[in-house]
Amino acid sequence: MLSPVPSASSSADDVPPRTPPHNYEAEQALLGAILMNNRAIERVAEFLRPEHFADPVHGRIYEACLALSTKNQIANPVTLKTYLGNDPGLKELGGDTYLARLAGAAAAIINSADYGRLIFDLHLRRELIAIGEDMVNDAFSPDLDAEAGAQIETAEQKLFDLATAGQTEGGFQPFKTSMLAAINLAEAARKRDGKLSGVTTGLRDLDQKLGGLHASDLIILAGRPSMGKTALATNMAFNAAKAYRVETGPAGERKVVDGAVVAFFSLEMSADQLATRILADRCEINSHKLRQGELSQDEFTRLVEASQELYGLPLYIDDTPALSVSAVRTRARRLARTQGLGMIVIDYLQLLSGTSGKRPENRVQEISDITRGLKALAKELNVPVLALSQLSRSVEQREDKRPQLADLRESGSIEQDADVVMFVFREQYYLERAEPGRRPEEAEDKFNSRYDDWHKRLAAVTNTAESIIAKQRHGPVGTVRLYFDGQYTRFADLDNWHGTEIPNE
Repeated sequence: MLSPVPSASSSADDVPPRTPPHNYEAEQALLGAILMNNRAIERVAEFLRPEHFADPVHGRIYEACLALSTKNQIANPVTLKTYLGNDPGLKELGGDTYLARLAGAAAAIINSADYGRLIFDLHLRRELIAIGEDMVNDAFSPDLDAEAGAQIETAEQKLFDLATAGQTEGGFQPFKTSMLAAINLAEAARKRDGKLSGVTTGLRDLDQKLGGLHASDLIILAGRPSMGKTALATNMAFNAAKAYRVETGPAGERKVVDGAVVAFFSLEMSADQLATRILADRCEINSHKLRQGELSQDEFTRLVEASQELYGLPLYIDDTPALSVSAVRTRARRLARTQGLGMIVIDYLQLLSGTSGKRPENRVQEISDITRGLKALAKELNVPVLALSQLSRSVEQREDKRPQLADLRESGSIEQDADVVMFVFREQYYLERAEPGRRPEEAEDKFNSRYDDWHKRLAAVTNTAESIIAKQRHGPVGTVRLYFDGQYTRFADLDNWHGTEIPNE
């Protein structure tokens, strides 16, 4: 027999009534301090807003004080009477008499910031209660379109916005503070083996051109299909994670001295496919053989050894398809809180959706929102964001297939928001598909000459790739030649003198 379910009324009667947290006396003391000395408002104006007051009348009084302060006018009971004389809420409290009482209840000017922080803290608690109530109501909602995962992401977004509300770190700072930060950055770069100020890509020529991947930068890596965008991004993510190294300071603080914890959002490939690529590279085993399981005993031994080496790699892969920018932001923030975060990779840009999760009619506008969101994320978490991007088919119509900025899909917003735009190009791909055939009535020696020319051109570019830096805010543009091994999906330095002393020219 089923036990009776307690009624809602009986359970509600057991819960004592609770009012949202507030402190009217603190609000009165702060307003009195402002009315007595308007300079008190400077201590709280940066983080305290009228809506933070529990009493709406107090919020309107504070708003009037802010307005008068902005106009360089005095805010006191006499001047406020002009703005709030007809306020019904103030009239209920006593009108002019209440303003005079506020001035009499003034807190010490030195304590005004403390009162403001208390008012703000209580506001956060009330908002937290409201978010909790919304979460409960949304979870009970019978709307089938409101998926639980989307509700969790919405709740996390609200909580993060609430956690960052009122932070004042974004205000002015003296130049000496910025200068010291720049000097510390240069000192850290000088101590690193590669003399880098950013996260290493593991490719020396590319690092030398870029100075590494800089914090707060949005880096776009674009190319046509089969050029190796994902392979290059995977190599860079692996190299950054492998180089990750931290030091513990004298006070016990941990400081990253090289490499990065990497978040890889793979919207196209699965996590195991990316892991297979990395393993194939490290073991020097054909990735197809690795997927098929056609391994010799020696190859399997190398596979086990490599997997043990890579087991603790600080590389985190999220292969959820069709993510929105807000979901990327939420998950990146979560990883930053739990594991730390030094670099984000997104494969690829056009597979992201806008914040709303719905595709608007204007795809260009949505891409613009996405790139702005990624740039904001890079600045917010102070990490480089490497986003892959497709190129338009206009490349295929030209004789020279090397990409240009105009070839970026929805190029205006991507080019504008990006700090660095790189293209990956492999001439070998196009030459292999342009093997000359003998034309009708063509002499054999002429055909052989054409074929030899083609073969020489192909031999010159086999196993090579170009990283074309078309835009860089912090440094030069130009082309970096790389080694590419398609069998292991590996990019590496092309020059054979790397790792040794550079010969004198």
